[in-house]
Amino acid sequence: MDKFLKTLTEINSAINDFVWVKTGLIILIGTGILLTCCTGFFQVTHLRHWWRETIGSVFRKNNSSTKKTDKQTISQFQALCTALAATIGTGNIAGVSAAIVLGGPGAVFWMWAAAFFGMMTNFSENVLGIYYRRRNSRNEWSGGAMYYLEDGLGSKIRNKTIGKILGIIFSICAILASFGIGNMGQINKITLNIHSAFFADIEFPEIGGVSVVNIVIGVVLMIIAAMIIIGGLQRIAAVAEHIVPFMAVLYVVGCIVVFCIHINNVGNIFASIFKFAFGVKAASGAVVGITIKQVITQGCKRGVFSNEAGLGSSVMVHSSSNVKEPVRQGMWGIFEVFFDTFVVCTMTAVVVLSSGYIDLETGLAVQGVNDSTLVATAFGNVFGRAGEIFIALAMLLFAFTTVLGWSQYGTKAVEYMFGEKATPVYKVIFVLMIISGAVMTSSLAWDISDTFNGMMMIPNLIGVLALFPLVSKITKNYIDRRLHGKDIEPILSFDKEIQKQTAEQIKNGEQ
Repeated sequence: MDKFLKTLTEINSAINDFVWVKTGLIILIGTGILLTCCTGFFQVTHLRHWWRETIGSVFRKNNSSTKKTDKQTISQFQALCTALAATIGTGNIAGVSAAIVLGGPGAVFWMWAAAFFGMMTNFSENVLGIYYRRRNSRNEWSGGAMYYLEDGLGSKIRNKTIGKILGIIFSICAILASFGIGNMGQINKITLNIHSAFFADIEFPEIGGVSVVNIVIGVVLMIIAAMIIIGGLQRIAAVAEHIVPFMAVLYVVGCIVVFCIHINNVGNIFASIFKFAFGVKAASGAVVGITIKQVITQGCKRGVFSNEAGLGSSVMVHSSSNVKEPVRQGMWGIFEVFFDTFVVCTMTAVVVLSSGYIDLETGLAVQGVNDSTLVATAFGNVFGRAGEIFIALAMLLFAFTTVLGWSQYGTKAVEYMFGEKATPVYKVIFVLMIISGAVMTSSLAWDISDTFNGMMMIPNLIGVLALFPLVSKITKNYIDRRLHGKDIEPILSFDKEIQKQTAEQIKNGEQ
């Protein structure tokens, strides 16, 4: 058994290295650069417009972004919150600190770079998701990479079988990743953090080598998750709409307080980010430096891992919104990446770099630093015990909402492969797997699911790259109509009936 596990670990490590470090990551960033250029740097040149049409619209009276038009859809803002629920997770806290410890302060620069280009990758995924979506038997919208692979790529290469196969591969990876990184991995992190923050000094009896506390935490989380997940996307979106803004704002405010306390060191913090963006030299012959490859890899990997741009995951939720225009939901995708990385991850980076555990002169971590608890320690230095508890609770909310978001991703992947009747079975299995996450001791399951998470990007990027001329065409059509006032037919859907119906709705003033 040990030999089998060793072999499995080696195989998984090789695949993971290919997906997250070598070819896969290069293709991912390259796709973002291509899409940014082909859309005329939309995230910059139309910054004011996409900002006003996304988060800016939430604060306007009688806006359509926060309103549901029917029981089968969710609002654009709910779609954003549900997507953020899945993306804002342990990667925004432990992941960022790990990137800095392993790649130095310069990793933050490459995290920003990956996010900048990732904005347009996420934008393009959402545009394609809305364009190729369709109604299921319950009159709900179903969209995602599997649909634009089958109908979009399949039509382009005149071979729907190949598109269908790629859609199935994507769905299989999404389902497996949902059980691992979207469920057990997140629950395991919650359990460990709660145990460490509240019960570290207390000895509890064990059942089968597992602490009773872990089992109780798992059961409680399973019950809460069941009440939400079994209720479907509408209930998940309703919970996300209330929890995500609250948890994100609370965490950012906490980080700002730490930032203000170390305000005198802010110049050195940001100077170190740019100073070490191209590697950390050894301080002396006895100290090992950090190579440029490590800095770039850690920054880009953690940035992508956090915001999931290019993986094709969040588009499955964005496609369920009541939006009419593909580009409008695409702009929510831009904001999703912006908020996840440029706001939340940057705040975490500032806390880590102001903690004193990263030498801003050498760029190296102090010996013995534990990257998984570094943020909690940094908060503890400012707020004492309350700071550590705050991070434990933040991790609880971040990770648990990630579980909720990923349950929807898996549900849509199962629906694509097996039909709607199979989705209740998936949801029950998904909820029951929460217990496994609470009692899991091996990291192998987490590592394997991390690989499947990354493998989603390969078929997804094939579809996005093949269809980027269509994304450019839809975007130009939107800009010409909405910003330049041209009287031309909108490009809204691949389906002629949906195109006709939606175009008529827009003509009548519906957004």
